[in-house]
Amino acid sequence: MSWFDSIIATNAKTLSKISTTLRLGAGATWPGEIALTVKPNILSSLLSGLRKGIIIVAGTNGKTTTARMIVTILEAQGLRVIHNASGANLLNGIVSALINKADWRGQVSADWGVFEVDENSLPQFIKSIKSIKSKVVLVLLNLFRDQLDRYGEVDVISEKWQKSLESLNNVKIIANADDPLIAYLASSASRPGPSFAQATAGRLEASTRFFGLDDPSQFQKKIEHATDSTFCPTCGTRLLYEGYYYSHIGIWKCIKCKTKRPPLDVSECDYPLPGLYNRYNTLAAVAASQVLDIKQETISEALAGFVPAFGRQEEFTIDGKKVKIFLSKNPTGFNQSLRTILDLGAKHLLLVLNDRIPDGRDVSWIWDVDFELLTQDEHVITVSGDRVYDLALRLKYANLNQFFVEPNLHHALKQSLDVSSKSETLYILATYSAMLDVRKLLTGRKIL
Repeated sequence: MSWFDSIIATNAKTLSKISTTLRLGAGATWPGEIALTVKPNILSSLLSGLRKGIIIVAGTNGKTTTARMIVTILEAQGLRVIHNASGANLLNGIVSALINKADWRGQVSADWGVFEVDENSLPQFIKSIKSIKSKVVLVLLNLFRDQLDRYGEVDVISEKWQKSLESLNNVKIIANADDPLIAYLASSASRPGPSFAQATAGRLEASTRFFGLDDPSQFQKKIEHATDSTFCPTCGTRLLYEGYYYSHIGIWKCIKCKTKRPPLDVSECDYPLPGLYNRYNTLAAVAASQVLDIKQETISEALAGFVPAFGRQEEFTIDGKKVKIFLSKNPTGFNQSLRTILDLGAKHLLLVLNDRIPDGRDVSWIWDVDFELLTQDEHVITVSGDRVYDLALRLKYANLNQFFVEPNLHHALKQSLDVSSKSETLYILATYSAMLDVRKLLTGRKIL
């Protein structure tokens, strides 16, 4: 790390400490923004202080939970880890995480860096790590429609990823075999190597490991509205599915070019959190840990005590009543949250929809959420948020005619708690900024 980079990091760290001390902000993004403005390529310099390597977690859903699981496992090994724990997953958030953990000389010193990376920022991050000589593990979870006003359709992101991944060398890839697009992208990054069709007929080179489920009991009875990538990424033919786990995630094959789901390296483990999507998060974390030669006993013990990240099935007790928050930021995520809380016997629900920058301005995606899963006689529902009336209209079209509409989130939260008994749990399903607003009301403090 050059003396100039050290000065930049030290000054950004100082400003961050002043900001947090004066409660002007959490310092999760703007120290990195300052550093990147002064020196756009400072990230690679900071990353050079990581002794063992970098683990990148990318995808639409599950990044925060998966990254946190990996961190928990590494720390159980006695390793020092730097992690963007606040969930700030753009480049400025990652740089901020490194700066905030640097010493007062601006020097970073840790064994591993574990970073969840925004799907649109992944190409930029990959560009920054090309000169890094230490080990790189890339975990690819899934790709779903999310924030269409920012990212466009899934194909737009996948094209950017493919170009970036093809340029990577000496990287271990952990990929979700049950997502056809992710499996295809992982094969594109495995060079030199066989074609995708040839690879999935056998097995990719050792640098790629696949995780997925082999549990037909979890197949959905019918395909969800929120289904994105059901066409063969090689030849464009509609894929044939043995069964769908959720959205386009399942056991798939192409009858034209014979491409099919790759053989699984990891398909079973102990799951610390409820929900089918959390099975995938756990499998991804286990697969990444195995690549690092961590013993299965250590992995299992670490996950047994796993505590979810903020807003991801996070639990609170307010006046003796339980509250659980489920981040639900896109159609697939919302559907999985609904299915999970229904399996948990949910009765009282608070649904919160915002359309701020972290959420995406376009809220048309709520029409792909299966609110029809809810029933009028079994659920007490309150809706709130910046786009409360859009959400209320969607529930009307789901034939849910009796629910509370409260634009003021504070009042909505109080009302939901008032009608819940101490033996019941209030489940809050909220978009990203809405989740932060709810947490602020429950804890009296901000995350970002």
